[in-house]
Amino acid sequence: MSAELDVRYTANLARLALSDAEAARFQSQLSQVLGYVEKLKEVDVTGVEPTAHTSDVHNVFRADASRDWFTSEEALANAPRQANHLIIVPKVIE
Repeated sequence: MSAELDVRYTANLARLALSDAEAARFQSQLSQVLGYVEKLKEVDVTGVEPTAHTSDVHNVFRADASRDWFTSEEALANAPRQANHLIIVPKVIE
C-alpha cells in the first residue's frame, strides 16, 4: 500500500475530509516519519532489554482492605428524596 493511500485511507477512517493540499502535506510528513523509522532500524540494540517505559513503573495505590461502611439506612438518612431504598435525584439529561 502506498503512503498516499495510507494518508487517504486513514483520513477516511477518521472521517476527515482532507483537501489535496492537506493530503500532500500529511504525505510529506508521513514519509519523513517512515524515513526516521528506517534510520532507527540501523541502530544496534544487541543486549538492550526491551522496555515500555523509560523508568521503573510501580503501583502507587494502597492495597484494598475491607472496612465498615454505611448501612442503607445511614446512607439514606440525609437524602432529600428517596424511594425503594434509593436516593432520588433530579434528571439532568433530556
